[in-house]
Amino acid sequence: MKKLSILLILLIIACKGDKDESKEFSSEKKERVAFTNMEVENLLKDDSLSIRAIELMGNNLAFAANNGSYGLYDPVNDSWKTGKQKHDTLSPEFRAVGSTSNDFFMLSVGTPALLYKTGDSGAMELVYKEEHEKVFYDAMAFWNDNEGIAIGDPTDGCMSVIITRNGGNSWSKLNCKDLPKVNEGEAAFAASNSNIAIQGSKTWILTGGMSSRILFSPDKGKTWEVFDIPLTQGTPTGGGYSLDFYDEKTGFIIGGDYTNPEGNTGNKAVTKDGGKTWNLVAEGQEPGYKSSVRYVPGTNGKELIATGFTGIHYSKDGGETWEKLSDEGFYTLRFLNDSVAYAAGKGRISKLNFR
Repeated sequence: MKKLSILLILLIIACKGDKDESKEFSSEKKERVAFTNMEVENLLKDDSLSIRAIELMGNNLAFAANNGSYGLYDPVNDSWKTGKQKHDTLSPEFRAVGSTSNDFFMLSVGTPALLYKTGDSGAMELVYKEEHEKVFYDAMAFWNDNEGIAIGDPTDGCMSVIITRNGGNSWSKLNCKDLPKVNEGEAAFAASNSNIAIQGSKTWILTGGMSSRILFSPDKGKTWEVFDIPLTQGTPTGGGYSLDFYDEKTGFIIGGDYTNPEGNTGNKAVTKDGGKTWNLVAEGQEPGYKSSVRYVPGTNGKELIATGFTGIHYSKDGGETWEKLSDEGFYTLRFLNDSVAYAAGKGRISKLNFR
């Protein structure tokens, strides 16, 4: 464990120079050609793992999963360093991860909620703990190296929101008086660590379940308002599962009901005004339920990839129409550049090469 955490620290520092290189590669001026197929290269296989949270750190990839498992992939050497985190006798299940230039973070579901960061001591350090019968954190993201946010299901009359302003060394839970009141049965799904989208200081949170809405903050979590969305809702397993914003105006949400994965009405919507209004798209058309959606970098908000356990779908027209690229099932996905992504799911992490 100690050796792995020290390696994480060293690789995170090394990643600082890699981030700009990755962005430069993905933004090269070239004529776009629509994807017609994809190739899956499995990087990690372990049937004991259920992996719902991955994080790009420069060109490296970090993950955290069930059984207290976490690790880092170095593509230069094509090698993994993995370890396990325990809390007393508990092996936490991690479904949310995040990173700054200096640290990697992983947050568990259930009680107690446990948030760890890469520690200077060479071991993962516990920086936040919350015990409550209803505690269940779903996703995490960072605005910058000092400020970050994580969201979870309600333990009182509002969604659970914790924020750091000091690089993740400490976290504070927002009071319900500073957040919108939760609707009956409103929660969120810890399906892919993609309930939160950030553009600059603006933040969008997607809720789901009996009530599915957008919580919006224009100022890094200081003030909040609510936007209604047209996704089908009213069941504990339905509503919004994932959102992504290409810029401050253009965003996409996807969901459905994992107990009815073929249901393809009321599960996909797009916004062009920063989330204030949303329009359903591809009604009655594939895809049905999906747990993760991402914009393809450098495509002006036109191209999207959606993934779930039923396969991978692609849109080249902003979500209006979709085609299936693969039956390969994954829970979550993150793009490295405009034609390569990493995906994770049941028992594996893979590299996806789109062509």
